[in-house]
Amino acid sequence: MNASRTGIPGPEREGPVARPGRERPAPDGLGRRFWTLFSSSTVSNLADGVGRVAFPLLAVTLTRDPVLVAAVSSLTILPWLLFAILSGALVDRFDRRRAMIAAQLVRAAVVGLLTVAVVAGQAALWMLYAAAFVLGAVETLYDNAAHSMTPAVVRRDQLEKANGRMEAASTVVENFLGAPLASALFVAAAALPFLANSLGFLLAGVLLLLLPGRYRAEPQGERPANLRAEMAEGVRWFWNHRLIRGLTIVAGLSGAAFTAVTAVMVLYVTDVLKLPAAAYGWFMLASGVGGVVGGLVVPALVRRWSRAAVMAVALTLPGLCFVLIGVLPSPAALAASMLLGGGSLLVWNVLVMSVRQALVPPHLFGRVLGVIRTLLWGLMPLGALAGGLLARLYGLQTVAVACGGALVVLMVPLSVTLYRHRALLRALDRPESVDM
Repeated sequence: MNASRTGIPGPEREGPVARPGRERPAPDGLGRRFWTLFSSSTVSNLADGVGRVAFPLLAVTLTRDPVLVAAVSSLTILPWLLFAILSGALVDRFDRRRAMIAAQLVRAAVVGLLTVAVVAGQAALWMLYAAAFVLGAVETLYDNAAHSMTPAVVRRDQLEKANGRMEAASTVVENFLGAPLASALFVAAAALPFLANSLGFLLAGVLLLLLPGRYRAEPQGERPANLRAEMAEGVRWFWNHRLIRGLTIVAGLSGAAFTAVTAVMVLYVTDVLKLPAAAYGWFMLASGVGGVVGGLVVPALVRRWSRAAVMAVALTLPGLCFVLIGVLPSPAALAASMLLGGGSLLVWNVLVMSVRQALVPPHLFGRVLGVIRTLLWGLMPLGALAGGLLARLYGLQTVAVACGGALVVLMVPLSVTLYRHRALLRALDRPESVDM
């Protein structure tokens, strides 16, 4: 099968990017380059996990206004709406590894300055806001570059395994290690989690220095005249690729429905189940465990069933779980639903990301991912707002049933999209059938 007819970019289109075929394969098929990238990414995710807890903990020592505290998280998300496509264009222009190193150094410096302010007793709310916004902006660059790197260091038939390992490790270090570590360090001294955060970013950047090779994808033909034209090129490619566009629309709507439920989940635990607020953390732990398992079993699922079938089931299961907890509220039902839903969601995320990495030309990947992230992150806050309004008007159980039902209904357009592109998806299931 010819790669150009399937829309699958072959290595000859990647430019002088380091490829795993030049090294001795590791027993797991992933190779040394992947594990170097994996190590850096895991350390970075641990730093992220520490920071996501440390920032709100410091915020509540500066103000008790819930709106002002929530603004810290909002300022971290806002850059994804403002800069995701621009960051993607920059990632497509430069060496991805160097972009990631630069991003880590900037993050280390920003949090380092905040650490100094905390030690000196001069920390102020505006400093938290500025740091959160800058870190969010830099994360758009780092995240785009990181996802662009994976298909350059592993073979196409190893993408699910590689992404699954990455996502499982991210879940473990952010939720199981980063959060409790940040809390413990903050109790000991308010500056300690920020110091750990800064050193984590610095170490992640140093580890990337051990990754050999160049990771810049050369453009096909003449490069657009300016940055705006490059961004427009990414938007056009995204819109013209029906499979990627269809999957993104479904992912955006399902993400909004999922966020609508999770945004009020803590109230469901306290008001519907009549449990203490601390119990919410245990249910989130169940979701994290499910995510770890889901990330590890993705390759086995794809080997046993078709990619399209696994994606359809992975989207539907969380919807059925939400309907269950809405109709039959109980701690056991919620724990099982969070476990199964968390695992299914991560399976979906891994498979969708693997499809993007296999289909989007390397020289456009950053920009196309920027478009996708802009749409996804734009719909999630709307979903959270809708969940709150539904809960106020009709009750928490209604939110779970309505949004769960919406996820189940979304399987229809998803199935149509997958069926229309079944030949292309089958080619991805059998990468050896693609003529390189």
